[in-house]
This record gives sequence, structure tokens and C-alpha cells, in this order.
Amino acid sequence: MSTIWYECKVKYRKTDETGGQKITTEPYLVDALSYTEAEKRINEEMAAYISEEFKITNIKVGNYAEIHPFENADRWFKSKVSLLAFDEESGKERKTNMYLLVQANDVKEAFDNTTIAMKNTMGEYTIPAISESPIMDVFPYFSGEEDETEALERFNALKASTAPKFDTDTYETEALKAELLEEME
Repeated sequence: MSTIWYECKVKYRKTDETGGQKITTEPYLVDALSYTEAEKRINEEMAAYISEEFKITNIKVGNYAEIHPFENADRWFKSKVSLLAFDEESGKERKTNMYLLVQANDVKEAFDNTTIAMKNTMGEYTIPAISESPIMDVFPYFSGEEDETEALERFNALKASTAPKFDTDTYETEALKAELLEEME
């Protein structure tokens, strides 16, 4: 999925494991056409999850080129991908960096998922850095048209899946991941 993503920080009172109340600020991603729409969308999304009062403390454009949810993953990782190109005029190799937000359970899986997301790339690339992102959740925009309803359901199913992790070497899992990636692009 490629679009403009807005990182929205939401401050609210949260109940911790011991039952105590704690004020926390968490970042979320929404795709929108403007800051105004991003604020409207994050308010709508958070109202469904938070019953008490909350405050939007910051909205900024996220620097993610693509978002890739994966099945059986519960955290988001920021993958730095360097695309390599040869500049024929200067005779030098040129790097262009982009950032992907990839869902995974750990850094190794994030690397594997980044590789899967980049598998249809024609040029050479490297993955110089992967770090866990503080992003709590991602809310893509779907217009509600019939074509997009199925895509929304698949996106949310991938995001929310908690089934046991499959062996990524099996043909079925790889075929499923490839099929889902093609649908999302």
C-alpha cells in the first residue's frame, strides 16, 4: 500500500496490569488527504477503542513509503531500505533511502518480511537498518466501496491474527504471503 500516512499521537488515561490508572501517549498511523482529515479519522478510530476522554497531541506526516501487515505478527518495525542505482553520467553508485513499516514479532522476522515485501523490486537494494517502531496501530482508508470492503477485511485480519506462527519455509505460507502482497499493492 502506498499513500500519505499521518502519525497521530493520542494522549489518554490507560488502566495498567495492576488496575492502576496511568496517562499515556501513543502514536497511531492513519492515511488521509490532509491534516484535517487525519485529525477527523483518528478521532473516529480512537472513539471506538477508548471510552474515556482523549486528546490528539500531535499530527505529522509519516515518512513511510509503504505499509506491510503480516499474519501472526503483533508489532510494527521500521525498515530502512536503500535502493541502489548506477549514475551513468558521474559513474558512481547512488543510494536512495525509503522506509517501510512492516509487521513482525521480532527483528529477524521483520527482516524476512521486508525481503518478502521487496521481492518484486527490479533493482538492487540493501536493508541497512530495522528497528521496532512505537506505532501502536495502523488505520488505512477504505472508501466502503465493494472492491475495498474485501481488502479492508483482509488487512484487518492480517493485523489482528494471533494464530500460531507457521513455518515460513512451507510452500503454502509463501504462496499466501505473495498473494496478499499482490492484493495490497
